[in-house]
Amino acid sequence: MLNRKRRERHQASDDTSLIARGTVIRGDLCFRGALHLDGRVEGTIVAEGEDAMFTLSEHGQVDGEIRVSHAILNGHVTGDVWVTTRLELSAQARIDGNLRYHTLEMAAGAQINGSISREGDGGEATAPHELPAPVEAEEAVSA
Repeated sequence: MLNRKRRERHQASDDTSLIARGTVIRGDLCFRGALHLDGRVEGTIVAEGEDAMFTLSEHGQVDGEIRVSHAILNGHVTGDVWVTTRLELSAQARIDGNLRYHTLEMAAGAQINGSISREGDGGEATAPHELPAPVEAEEAVSA
């Protein structure tokens, strides 16, 4: 009975990983379950599994690509972000890179500096949400 409880406790700790403030990871990171980042990752973050959840706190930073199914971002990302299911951008979120998402919730104050495109249900991207280039008016020609 005691061994069974110990195993159950160990399995629960595998579900959520925490990278603490002040910690820097240089290299790619692959995870299952949930990952909460208060520190800094210099590399690609990839989630395995459709139920994986990535949370970036207001203190967290990512210098690299993020590829996850669910994400809540409130820190700074320098790189492209791909979220296949749901993305929440909190007020302090800042993405300097391109964003592809399926469902997006964005709070006032969040910033995206790059192209934004929505992926359809089949995984295909719809037209990018970019403003068209301004059209300059032709100058009047004197007769």
